[in-house]
Amino acid sequence: MSEPQFLSGLLLLAMPGIGDPRFENAVIAMCAHNTEGALGIGLGHLHPGLRFRALLKDLDIDPGEAPDAPVHNGGPVEGQRGFLLHSPEWSVGDTLMVGDKFGLTTSLDGLRAIAGGHGPERWVFALGYAGWGGGQLDGEMRRHGWYACEARNRVVFGTPAAARWTAAWKAEGIDPATLSSDIGNA
Repeated sequence: MSEPQFLSGLLLLAMPGIGDPRFENAVIAMCAHNTEGALGIGLGHLHPGLRFRALLKDLDIDPGEAPDAPVHNGGPVEGQRGFLLHSPEWSVGDTLMVGDKFGLTTSLDGLRAIAGGHGPERWVFALGYAGWGGGQLDGEMRRHGWYACEARNRVVFGTPAAARWTAAWKAEGIDPATLSSDIGNA
């Protein structure tokens, strides 16, 4: 039996026909994956009408220099909890560094730093996350559900949410229009 392939630092792209409407055209930045489970932040869908500066005001943080960025739907788990996915040159005490790809910060310190103009260079803010129990994602990877690929900075931080799924496939050299929603066995 081969060693498990852990996916931290990669993107998961939902395959057409994934079978769960919450994950249609999903792009998930994998932040943790081991034998106990996995956690990723969705980057492909936005919370309609919810903006970053308004969220800061709701948290009693002066928006200061923060841009009026969209707020992403990070996934179906803990939808009221915030996650700051950011470039790796910046961190605070609770930041989980995911290799040299990105950091994940969950404290208000990250939001205050952005508002104060001294936060990470590139970032995405999301509410909620995608989570899997031990072995669950591994099983989904063996079926027709997900495709793992490199987390390219231009896709993660430089592409609008609505275009990320297509951009990630194209960065892999794959035209998503040619993908099938059918599953089969050889």
